[in-house]
Order: sequence, then structure tokens, then C-alpha cells
Amino acid sequence: DVVSAGELYLALKAGFSPDRITFAGVGKRDDEIEYALKNDIFSINAESSQELQVISLVALRLGKKARISLRVNPDIDAQSHPYITTGLKQNKFGIPAEEALKLFQYAGSLSHLEVIGVHAHIGSQITKVEPFVEAAAFLAGLVKSLREAGLPINHIDFGGGFGVQYINALACEGLPKEPEGVAVPPLHLFVEGALPVLKETGCSLWFEPGRSIVANAGILLTRVLYTKENGAKKFVVVDAGMNDLLRPSLYNAYHQIVPLKLQTYECEKVDVVGPICETGDFLARDRSLNKSKRNDTLAVMTAGAYGFSLSSNYNARLRPAEILVNGDKVRVIRDRQTMDQLQ
Repeated sequence: DVVSAGELYLALKAGFSPDRITFAGVGKRDDEIEYALKNDIFSINAESSQELQVISLVALRLGKKARISLRVNPDIDAQSHPYITTGLKQNKFGIPAEEALKLFQYAGSLSHLEVIGVHAHIGSQITKVEPFVEAAAFLAGLVKSLREAGLPINHIDFGGGFGVQYINALACEGLPKEPEGVAVPPLHLFVEGALPVLKETGCSLWFEPGRSIVANAGILLTRVLYTKENGAKKFVVVDAGMNDLLRPSLYNAYHQIVPLKLQTYECEKVDVVGPICETGDFLARDRSLNKSKRNDTLAVMTAGAYGFSLSSNYNARLRPAEILVNGDKVRVIRDRQTMDQLQ
């Protein structure tokens, strides 16, 4: 699943077959649509009537027929953070459920479009099975209605959003007690909840596992620069900031933070803050952590999803290196950025 020409380029460079790639997103430029059609990807997931017109015109110009699925907004609450909930009526994504039949029929009337399926994606970091079951029932009913209207739908892209465990990602008797959090069901329970309902449609079915594949594969290592207190708070100032991991500042997202080497069981309540000139530059607030001192290394857990991909050069800070560890094999897969690369 890609949402830009850049992601499509990277997917192709990584060796993914075009017939296993879909292109989603509410704001596809004409040149991005052209790039997707020239590479003959499996489907463009359209999100508005205007987009259907643009895809058809680009396909006409190229002398191609574009395979499309229509993304439908089912108005289902993913019960996730509001910034990453995508399936409610007030969200920008997809077409309203009540307009689906009309727009599917309109898409079918455009000569350079081939309507193959329906797409839905209700949000990200979903920690309950029930929203997926509700979405599956909605899609099964929609496919039935579309077929009854004479539209030969044979494909469902169910989206993703399967949550991962951020709280208590790592357990050890020497670490402070983590706050109470929701125990995230394993991936197979999400799939098993939705699959029986979707299977009845007889459609080919795609999932987008996304975060659940990569989140736990990544850890951000950061060095303690200073510790300080002002009478009201204690701060652990580290060399990583919101430019390296934006999620805490953007979503108030929780990442467990542990010492790379456990040297003391003594804990204290601190804010873990970075070097950026923003009060919103923090990795944790009012967090109970093992006591740390200058030059200690801390590990920010579950940073493999929306970590490096959201990083920036804000304050002209350099992006860190990425190191791949595979058993006893260690390899630098992205060099640390250098000053001359800021130009």
C-alpha cells in the first residue's frame, strides 16, 4: 500500500511486484496517477468523484484502462487517537457510505476505468477486535448491494491499523512499573475476527498489516546529555528530539524508555526532553525511569513504525544512522547524515 509516487518508487526499487501494489490517499497529483498507470500497479484506490474523473482522463491520455477500487468511509469509530482515526464521517478519507452506490455506478460509466473492488481503512493503532468485525460486516453488506446493482465487485482491500504493544513492550524486574494499558490482541485474533464475515463475499482479500510488522523491529538509542531540575520537575536531557521521533509531540504517544544497561533499580519521575527549541520537544513526561546520569544511553522502544519516516532536519539537526541487527550480524544500512548534506 503506497500513498505517494515516492513510496511507489521505493516499493518498486525494493522489489515488490506492481501487481501487488495499491495506491491510496486523498491527494494524488496527476503526475503521480500517471506514474502508477505507467507501472501497471494492481489498483488505484480512489477517494472522490473528482479523482475518478482525473484518473479516467490520465488513463485516456495514456491509452490505458485504469483498475480502481473506491475507498468508502463507513463511519466506524476505530477507538484510536483522533489524529489517526480515518473511518469517521468527519475524516477527510474516502467517500460517504450513503453515496457509495451512486459513485460506483458513476465510476463504471467512465470508459477508461475498470472498477474491481472496494477499499476501507478505519484507522491506525487499533487495539480492539470489535471495530474490525464491524467494518467487515459493513463491507460484506456493501459488496452484496453493489452486486445486486449489477456491479461485478471481486476484490476487497480491508486496510489495516492493527495495534501493537507500546506500554510494557519490555518487561524486567529491574524496570519501574509501567502504567496500566490495554493489552493489544495478537494479530491473528484481528484477522480471525474479520475473516469469516469477509469470506462469505467470495472476493479476493488484501490486508495492510503496516505498523504491526515493523514497530517492534525498531529501537531509538539516545545519549543522556544532562540532568537538571527546577524545583517543580526533573529533566533528563537527551540528544534525540522531536526531529528524530515525532510521535510523542504529535500524538502524545507513549513509548517505553529503558536504560541500555541496567545499572540501578532506583527510579525517579522525570521528563525526558530533547535539544529542540520547542516546549513540545519531549519523548516522555512525568515518567518513572531508572535513575540516569550524563553519557548513559537510553533505548526508546517500539520505534520502528512512524519513527525515521517522520524524522526531519528541524533546527538543522542531522538525522541519525540506521543500524540493522540480524542475529550476530550488524550492518549500517543508512549512514549518519553529515553537515554538507544539509545544503
